Amino acid sequence: MSILNPTTRSEWRALQEDAVAMSGTHLRDLFAADPERGQRLSAEAAGLYLDYSKHRITATTLALLMDLARASGLTEQIEAMFSGAKINQTEGRAVLHVALRAPRGTLIELDGRNLVADVYAVLDRMAAFSERVRSGSWHGHTGRPMRNIVNIGIGGSDLGPAMAYEALRHYSDRALQLRFVSNVDATDFAEAVRDLDAAETLFIVASKTFTTQETMTNARSARQWLIERLGDEAAVARHFVAVSTNATEVAAFGIHTDNMFGFWDWVGGRYSMTSAIGLSTMLALGVEAYHSMLSGFQAMDAHFRSAPFAVNLPVIMGMLNVWYTNFLGAETVAVLPYDHYLRRFPAYLQQLTMESNGKGVRLDGATVDYQTGAIYWGEPGTNGQHSFYQLIHQGTRLIPCDFIGFCHSLNPLGSHHDMLMANMFAQAEALAFGKSATQVAAEGTPEWLVSHRTFPGNRPSSSILADRLTPATLGALVALYEHSVFTQSVVWGINAFDQWGVELGKVLAGRILPELAASTEPELSHDSSTNRLIRRYRTARSGA
Repeated sequence: MSILNPTTRSEWRALQEDAVAMSGTHLRDLFAADPERGQRLSAEAAGLYLDYSKHRITATTLALLMDLARASGLTEQIEAMFSGAKINQTEGRAVLHVALRAPRGTLIELDGRNLVADVYAVLDRMAAFSERVRSGSWHGHTGRPMRNIVNIGIGGSDLGPAMAYEALRHYSDRALQLRFVSNVDATDFAEAVRDLDAAETLFIVASKTFTTQETMTNARSARQWLIERLGDEAAVARHFVAVSTNATEVAAFGIHTDNMFGFWDWVGGRYSMTSAIGLSTMLALGVEAYHSMLSGFQAMDAHFRSAPFAVNLPVIMGMLNVWYTNFLGAETVAVLPYDHYLRRFPAYLQQLTMESNGKGVRLDGATVDYQTGAIYWGEPGTNGQHSFYQLIHQGTRLIPCDFIGFCHSLNPLGSHHDMLMANMFAQAEALAFGKSATQVAAEGTPEWLVSHRTFPGNRPSSSILADRLTPATLGALVALYEHSVFTQSVVWGINAFDQWGVELGKVLAGRILPELAASTEPELSHDSSTNRLIRRYRTARSGA
């Protein structure tokens, strides 16, 4: 298999030339030359309005970016993903997270099997279980209903559900407490259960293989914690359920396999929040709201598959990231949600984007000689304005920003929401247009201070605006970024759906762990730094 190096394409070279031609152009000039720019460079789908007019692009730039997308085979690759082709080539798997949220009755086949029927069989089992827990008819070992839900997972088995719960907490059943444990650091587990009553606590262990080291370490600690408090190993069956496909290990743990919810190898971990991994989300929100979230995913999926590139939100966002990463030298993207419920959204996107596109090898095995995978980071507004916005406004780095806001607050209180959104709009405006030295001087600023108070502007941003944060809106927003990530990967010729880079550290940790715990001094064969760290740790532990 040979994947064309994108830098050899004529469309790539045309964009390089356009970047040079644009180098002296300021966003002030672009808006002055086109009074309708704010309207013209916008698009809308699935309840999301995207304003991308404050980017360093012209109509020519946009056309060239779409030419590159088409030349890279994006149209064909979108269809290949939706039709079940095994585009995760390094693992020989299809990539069908879109099947997890397809409407009931849709036909999506893989190896002759209708996946959507399988998906709804699991969703219906999840719904029945959720209704029992939420209604109080599911009783624990002592006969009491569940009031506390603790999800134990890591990576996609934690970040998606934790983000969704925080984002949609407004719609959750407040009689249920949800906690999330992922870190193998004992503090994470200890703090999560410190104030919980074991008789009212249900654990969800989320591990496809039921062998994930961190997850199973936490699960075994949870099992011990429960038995110590309820005094009977039989309690495990009433206080634990599993999201897994390994029935043997699940049963050996003490969980009845009737309470095991499966998913499939055509679902990558970071794309799995609408699989059985979303059980905690359904428990928190209820079945109706959960399916509303799926409808938001569905709407964005349909838009991505069918809309022309010029008005296709994920394609536009993906190609803008290619523009900044490969032609303007940007290395990061700041995601800035102006809604406190979305405070975990940037962390969720870090795995989605960087585990997907943090690749230095093309699909054909060749080393890339161009940048891939921007660094994603961010915090909710207005908090970030009082920490890192200084660097974005007046620092030396080019940092494209994604602002995310809503027309209505879920918690209206006086003028709070107007103030919040005024800040979002003002920050995007200030980044784009800045404040010239002439303007600063005209305000009476002493000459020696003018340069310090000048804002260069020309800092790019997108603004994503929706009516309010609903389950459907969150679904559309997540799908928007999922498909943007895929768009970039196609242009770069890399696989967005494997993650070999996380494996080596796990293997080495498995080698080091027994060396730390050995009763006699082990023979170490690491590098001198690692050997010394292990010996120092062992000495400190033995002294304790």
